[in-house]
This record gives sequence, structure tokens and C-alpha cells, in this order.
Amino acid sequence: MSTRIAFLKGHGTENDFVIVPDPENALDLPPAAVAALCDRRAGIGGDGLLHVVRSAAHPEAAHLAGEAEWFMDYRNGDGSIAEMCGNGVRVFARYLQHAGHVTEGDLAVATRGGVKTVHIAKDGDVTVGMGKAQLPEGDVTVSVGDRSWPARNVNMGNPHAVAFVDDLAHAGDLYSPPPFSPAAAYPSGVNVEFVVDRGPRHVAMRVHERGAGETRSCGTGACAVAVATARRDGADPAATGSPATYTVDVPGGTLVITERADGEIEMTGPAVIVAEGQIDADWLENTVG
Repeated sequence: MSTRIAFLKGHGTENDFVIVPDPENALDLPPAAVAALCDRRAGIGGDGLLHVVRSAAHPEAAHLAGEAEWFMDYRNGDGSIAEMCGNGVRVFARYLQHAGHVTEGDLAVATRGGVKTVHIAKDGDVTVGMGKAQLPEGDVTVSVGDRSWPARNVNMGNPHAVAFVDDLAHAGDLYSPPPFSPAAAYPSGVNVEFVVDRGPRHVAMRVHERGAGETRSCGTGACAVAVATARRDGADPAATGSPATYTVDVPGGTLVITERADGEIEMTGPAVIVAEGQIDADWLENTVG
């Protein structure tokens, strides 16, 4: 391990990430190291970590190297692995631009949830093709305290339970995962979104992200919310042939989600690099050890 490890800090609608560039996949980043780096008091602090690796250099992404040069090896703040992070992809793309690997325009990013298409606009916003939503059958219920609500099961490459509530305060503190049933619906845990209406095709949400607690934003969650809200409103682009666009307010800002007639979902929002520096590798090794 080298004595210094480069890092950056970035956020997308205040969903924040530690960024660790490692093109050749030379760094060992076990869960304990990721958790230490994401610790907000003893580390750098972040909802998650973006490990930036060339697809060809990572065993999980080598088969995608022909489609996407770069692989987003995403980790939750507790060190666990996640399939996808929509805000993370935008920040990942912004980092690639910042580092001179890409310019404005289109690029492809490999993730555990597949290859995502990204567009970096001149105005600074980043649009990510998030793929198609899956809507598993079966009733799901989520609870907070003595309240419970029916929830829509939406999979965006990672699992979501979307509950419509009268007041976002009803979601509680969201420090702990809201209980859900049946347990078989989400064997690996779930991201839970609580949603209120703000106006026509305009909603606001709070989210508990598995492995991270409440975050200021969740890109896949905003997509899941837009799809669930569209179905609640009777809008299904695949049936009507017309796209459905929803504005989704999150605590950290606003995302615009469009579900196209072919089922593909696009998410547009900001992505910002706020700092860069070096990690003391000895500290990290001692912390993990």
C-alpha cells in the first residue's frame, strides 16, 4: 500500500460520496476500510464510496470492457456492496470529466446493475439512463412506529418500497430500516421511500437507503418514486406511447425523472466535485487492522 491515496469528495443533490480513483484496481478496499473512509466524524464522510476502476481491470466488470471503459465499483457507507446508485453515477461521470478522461456529451459507465448511458450537458446537469423499472407482483407493507402503509415494490437494479404518506414527518427519523412485510419480498433488504404530493407530476420524498440510513437524496429511489407515482396516477408510457416526466424533490435538491414509451428511465440532476486530497494509507491500514 502506498503512503498516500488520492481521493475526491463529491455530491449529487447532497447525496455525497468519497471518490477513490484506482484505474488499475490496485487498492484493497475491504468493507472496514470503506466504512472508515465514509465515517463522518473519524473519516472523510460520505453516504457511499465511488471506487473508480477501468472495467478491464476489475473481475466483476471485465466482460463489460467492450461497452464501457470505466466501472463504478460502488460501496455503501457501511462498506457493503450495492448494485447501483443513480446519484453516484452522475458524480462518477463528473469525476471522469474533472480528471480529463471524458468531455461533455455521451459516455457509458459500467455498474453492477449493467451499463448505464450518461450525458454531460453544457449547463452542468448530468442525465443518466437508468434502465427499465421492474414491478414485482405482491402486496408489501412498510411501518414506522404504530403507522403502516401499503408500498409499491419497484426494482431499479436495486430494490425499493415506495409508500405514499400524508406527511413526510410520518417517516420518523429513518435512522433504522423501516420494518417491512413480507420478509420474502426483500431478502437482501430494501430502500424505503416515503412520498407526498406537491402538485401535478410533482412529488417530494424522504428515503432510508439500506446500508446508509436516511440520505439527502437517492437517484434510483427518485426513479422508483416517479414510476410508482405514475402508475398510481394511471400513467403507463408503455401503454400510452407518451413519456411521463415527474419532478421529485429530495431533501438535497431536485431531480427530474422521465419514463419513456420504451420503458427506459432517464434521471437529470446536478453533480459537483467539492474537494480533493490525499488519504494517509497508514491511518487507513491501522483503522482497518
